[in-house]
Amino acid sequence: MAGAVLGALAPSVAVETAGTLTVEGQPVSFRTRAALGAIGLKPGSHRSRQATASDLQRATLVIGLAPEHVAWVRREHPAAAGRTATLRRLERDLPAGGPLAERVAGLGLAGLELEAWEEVVDPGGGEVEEFTAAAIEIDRLVRSLAPRLG
Repeated sequence: MAGAVLGALAPSVAVETAGTLTVEGQPVSFRTRAALGAIGLKPGSHRSRQATASDLQRATLVIGLAPEHVAWVRREHPAAAGRTATLRRLERDLPAGGPLAERVAGLGLAGLELEAWEEVVDPGGGEVEEFTAAAIEIDRLVRSLAPRLG
């Protein structure tokens, strides 16, 4: 959902989405489609895929929705740890102005303790209403962060 929102808000930003524990090739669920529709977006033909070393090497910034996503990157791909943070932390802490890579480096992300407040709750197998609540929260966070990513 975050990738769809960011792609819609910042078309000049290259957005790729991938997961940390993913079943490859799965289509967007009907619940996610409904949630995205509730915030005015369509998922298109997106299919799930696992994050790879190549994905993480090319990324200026890696955004997770939960601390466990950041912990996975730190553990499995430590070279990307300094460019990886949760959406909530970035929305709160990423400064505006100057090259993105420099601003991200200035946050010292690799050494920050991951905290419970950073999690965007995954609606998992919940109902459409839970997915919609997550989409609304993600939309708000991405709308706040997006102007600082360009």
